[in-house]
Amino acid sequence: MKLHWQIFIAIGLAILAGLFTGETASLGAFLFYDVYVFLGTLFLNALKMLIVPLILSSIICGIANMGDLGGLGRLGGKTIAYYMSTSIIAILIGLLLVNIVEPGIIDGEPVRDRVGLSESTDEILSKVQGKDSGDIAGVFLRMVPTNIVAAAANGQMLGLIFFGLLFGYFLTKIEIEQRKTTLLNFWNGVLDVMMKMTDWVMKFAPIGVFGLVAKVVASTGLEAFLPLAYFFFTVLFALLIHFAVVMPVMLAWLGKVNPLRHYKAMLPALLTSFSTSSSSATLPITLECVEKNAGVSNRTSSFVLPLGSTINMDGTALYECVAAMFIAQAYGIELGLTEQFLIVITALVTSIGVAGIPAASLVAISIILTTIGLPLEGLGLILAVDRVLDMCRTSVNVFSDSCGAVIIAKSEGEDKILRS
Repeated sequence: MKLHWQIFIAIGLAILAGLFTGETASLGAFLFYDVYVFLGTLFLNALKMLIVPLILSSIICGIANMGDLGGLGRLGGKTIAYYMSTSIIAILIGLLLVNIVEPGIIDGEPVRDRVGLSESTDEILSKVQGKDSGDIAGVFLRMVPTNIVAAAANGQMLGLIFFGLLFGYFLTKIEIEQRKTTLLNFWNGVLDVMMKMTDWVMKFAPIGVFGLVAKVVASTGLEAFLPLAYFFFTVLFALLIHFAVVMPVMLAWLGKVNPLRHYKAMLPALLTSFSTSSSSATLPITLECVEKNAGVSNRTSSFVLPLGSTINMDGTALYECVAAMFIAQAYGIELGLTEQFLIVITALVTSIGVAGIPAASLVAISIILTTIGLPLEGLGLILAVDRVLDMCRTSVNVFSDSCGAVIIAKSEGEDKILRS
């Protein structure tokens, strides 16, 4: 049985178990509620265990495997510029909408008690303030840690990410080919191991989800699902804005292409990405749709689309941003401009660095929460709706890749592209 069906079943069983047992039912000396807490905490601890080596190896490999950035040429420069721009736009859409809707606040009150969050708001606030140097300049100072090992141990992810970016870039500058190859093989090997470990941990996701959801339902009943509904539709509406407004405008303005014709051309890839929740698995179909239906040359599509399936994750970046803000709101933590700027930067980098791994969004959100100073307990809130949103944001990722291929092909003078 596929993992998403296992998770759906686990959520259903967790709701029934939580309603049936509540916080007081027991079996001998064991409270069912304590079992739920144990299972959920064990799963979150396993995710925490993966974060540092996974983020470091994935970012180093992501940058180094692209080769010498200076040698990418005009096509590479346009591709990177497009992907960075659309990801930032997507993140800002999510940030704007979550600040307007405030799904973590209902009737003027944070939803922490409704959803069974146990961490003290005062303790979290002190951690958040401890992570912040007070202004934007402080964020940039934290990007350059005095001790990279201490930064990793203390959860200072921003410094770790920056170190990974630098390491990956300068790895490509090593002049002795044997040393460059050895280092690159080492980090690719580390990443392969971490991906297998992540895949192994995710096999236990249904058990972890069961514990996290059952704990919430046991302590709060079905009240927890109202904030989740607000969060779900906030993300969905933000994704829809990017998919149905931003991308068509860019197609019409930059690519001189009729957006409706492009939607039709990409329909097979969109349906595949929605059902598989994987940009990489959809890549062959995306290539076929872009070349045969949209008229993009193989020269452009074979460069732009594989790179996009690795580093261009508009929907994922948007989701990560909204999720982090929702969790902060649920705890009653008001994040200022500095913290929100930090979320934007971290969401952008992590959407690139961890995009190709299993359950990339959960790992990326864990990194963002750690960077800000929020507890990973909040992840339990969003797991119940994560899978459906994963299907939606993957379709946004794939569509953005295809739009990039069309827009870049048009800028390269290709004349067989769909016209308005």
